[in-house]
Amino acid sequence: RPWRGHPQLPDNAPFHDYFKKFFEQMPELQAQPKSSVGSGFIISPDGYIVTNAHVVEDMDSIIVGLNDRSEFPAQVIGKDSRSDIAVLKVRADKPLPTVKIGDIGKVKVGQWVLAIGSPFGFERSATQGIISAVGRSLPSDNYVPFIQTDAAVNPGNSGGPLFNLDGEVIGVNSQIYSRSGGYQGLSFAVPIDVAMDVVDQLKTGGKVSRGWLGVLIQEVTPELAQSFNLDKPRGALVGQVLPDSPAQAAGIQVGDIIISFNGQPITQSRELPPLVGRIRPGASIPLILIREGKEQTLTIKLEELPEDAKQEKAIAVPPSRGRLGLSVTELPADQRQEGTKGVWVKDVSEGPAANAGIRAGDIIVRLNNVEVNDPAQFVEQVKQLPAGRPIPVLIKRDSGALFLALTIPEKE
Repeated sequence: RPWRGHPQLPDNAPFHDYFKKFFEQMPELQAQPKSSVGSGFIISPDGYIVTNAHVVEDMDSIIVGLNDRSEFPAQVIGKDSRSDIAVLKVRADKPLPTVKIGDIGKVKVGQWVLAIGSPFGFERSATQGIISAVGRSLPSDNYVPFIQTDAAVNPGNSGGPLFNLDGEVIGVNSQIYSRSGGYQGLSFAVPIDVAMDVVDQLKTGGKVSRGWLGVLIQEVTPELAQSFNLDKPRGALVGQVLPDSPAQAAGIQVGDIIISFNGQPITQSRELPPLVGRIRPGASIPLILIREGKEQTLTIKLEELPEDAKQEKAIAVPPSRGRLGLSVTELPADQRQEGTKGVWVKDVSEGPAANAGIRAGDIIVRLNNVEVNDPAQFVEQVKQLPAGRPIPVLIKRDSGALFLALTIPEKE
């Protein structure tokens, strides 16, 4: 008979009897239940509580402890992973004390803040700091304009309130940015207006609906701004318009630069996704963009953001590296059958293409705002490119699209 946790050994193997006796005497180990410690705050006297979604993820039961050491079992009313906000409900025999909700419009960089929570299980711990930035975008959270502070936040602080000096909650402590896993001076809180909007939707409908535009965007760098003849970098550059999306229906095109959405100016691309997400699906919103150097106004009817939506963050010709320092070939047959246009970059050597960031395996689909259909056309386009100033190049890489700024030296 095999013994629990013991490697299979023949009866005549050395140490057979020793291992048999050792493992037969081992106590039976029980699976340990998963547990976690987090923070939260009460927003209504009847027991509604705000915390982080990741604090209550995969929990079979939740116990809420208050400052007077009373404890209550809590029910998860709803949670939203995109904003990392969850709503709990407890039943108490008397009205519960609540926090005061602050005005996010009064939050400014440089203001002092206080983070309260239970880091590492140390209850009612407070740390102070200042606001470093508002509207900060993180790579994994395009739809939350985070408040960045230097208030120390550690495991157990998650879901706790971020207070201003008037004792008002202005944010929900959510995450840190760290290479060691511990606090390193960068902490991020979900703005209270975003959190309360999520709370209201979870309480009334059990889920959160967000507006969806259907574009992949990127930042306008100084080089790209020059290539698009802008006076300065601004807006969100459209690298891809998703099929059957509101953006496609409204006439948004690749290469458009969105500079205003619903009356709000867009100075950096990261500002667009949170603005879109806050709009309810079905609403018609004005949008201003720059196309070929001219401003245009479009009206777009937003749809609901799908769960799996991409984030609104992309003739044979002899190989010749020519002016760009690369060689291209026709696209593979399967991609041509799918309707993809452009040329496939076979290899890249030292030169303007490499300097721009073009890599082997990229697909060049637009060059200087002109679509690329095949290698022969591409070669002719390259001959006509101006030297000495940046020009926009649209490439497809992996599953996204990306604009790069390509500059051909005046002395070739």
